[in-house]
Amino acid sequence: MESRQTVNIATLVDQSRLGAFQWTIFVLCGLCLIMDGFDVQAMGYVAPAVIREFKIPGPQMGLLFSAALLGVLLGSFLFSMLSDRIGRRPVLIAAALYFAVLTLFTATAKSANQLLLIRFVAGFGLGGIMPNAMALAGEYSPARIRVTVMMLVANFFTVGAAIGGFIAAGLIPRFGWRSVFVFGGIVPLVIALLMIFLLPESLQFMVLRGKSNHKVVHWLKRIHAPVPAGEVVFVVNEEHRKGVPVINLFREGRGLGTVMLWIINFMNLLNLYFLGSWLPTVVRDAGYTTAIAVLVGTAVQVGGSIGTLPNGWMINRFGFRKVLTIVFGVATISIAMIGQPSLPLSMLFFAAFVAGWCVPGGQPGVNSLAAMYYPTYLRSTGIGASLGFGRIGAIVGPLAAGALLGNGWAHRELFYAAAIPALISAVATYSLRWVMPERAMTPVPTEVLAN
Repeated sequence: MESRQTVNIATLVDQSRLGAFQWTIFVLCGLCLIMDGFDVQAMGYVAPAVIREFKIPGPQMGLLFSAALLGVLLGSFLFSMLSDRIGRRPVLIAAALYFAVLTLFTATAKSANQLLLIRFVAGFGLGGIMPNAMALAGEYSPARIRVTVMMLVANFFTVGAAIGGFIAAGLIPRFGWRSVFVFGGIVPLVIALLMIFLLPESLQFMVLRGKSNHKVVHWLKRIHAPVPAGEVVFVVNEEHRKGVPVINLFREGRGLGTVMLWIINFMNLLNLYFLGSWLPTVVRDAGYTTAIAVLVGTAVQVGGSIGTLPNGWMINRFGFRKVLTIVFGVATISIAMIGQPSLPLSMLFFAAFVAGWCVPGGQPGVNSLAAMYYPTYLRSTGIGASLGFGRIGAIVGPLAAGALLGNGWAHRELFYAAAIPALISAVATYSLRWVMPERAMTPVPTEVLAN
């Protein structure tokens, strides 16, 4: 009679080799984030056309920019806590379907007030995408490349925002601003259908929740993990803790680390959404065409898409704290450059690109750090709460910029003010050395995939 073997599920995942099934998971999570990024940034790209159609005073556009973000703030907390209770898979699929339908409704708005309400309601679904996509991708990745995978998946958000700029620049002159949201609603419907048939549940979550061994073994075989023969009992290194998940973020010595992650997210997302929302409008007001203005805004997202890759390589080599401190320090300088009067167009594109490399390009590193910091039973909640608090900054950024422009601030003064949050992000990231365990800030070195 064979004895029962106790096997750590994380060890099996770490010993697995990356195959087509895992890449399918990463691509599906990434596609969700592409449409998430596309939808969140779409309002900034269509802003000049919306202002003209609904005759909205420029500074009041801050309300429209922030409407979806307020919904995302609430959705980040609610959906992330829900997924730590019922699973990543059902919440991710439901959130994708939800925001797809609401994005299609956005195209039907007949007034600024209708548009504001629809964007707010749509934001709930958007809030459930990033935390669950990041958690699921990380939990199916071997430790040797986990940070790289999470940063690549998170980067799809920035890629979506960048693609949105090119799509908006092509669609708006031909079909009007509503066509941007029609496109942004149809694609995630297709992605959600693919996830229904192809996306698995988190292995660690199933073991932690005592799900059927048969299901666990099925998915382990799909990732070619070395499952022992005979009767196996799967375990995780963590215990499931009862209680309110958000409160658990501040227990067991995690309090200061949680607070610092929230501050970094707040400051960086403030800048990310300020740049994404207002940069095209500011450039257009400087005398450039709408197409040029949209492309300058797109340069931020292109910089973020490209910058994430070398940022991830440097994080694997030198650790989160050192790299992100430098990245946010460079962001401080590049954001201040954007507002300089009479800046040549080529330098404006360059400054926007570098700001993108550092702000949206640095955000996947912050998200990955949160995923590494929290245990399985808190991972989605930890990422979601960190992003959720950051969404407050995302709301404040566009609103504050609109208020400052309404009070007559010049563009140079506005971008000087925007450079301050980047500086705070740099200082806060450096201070992690005193409040967060070094193991959370130093990823396992990347090895050759065949190893």
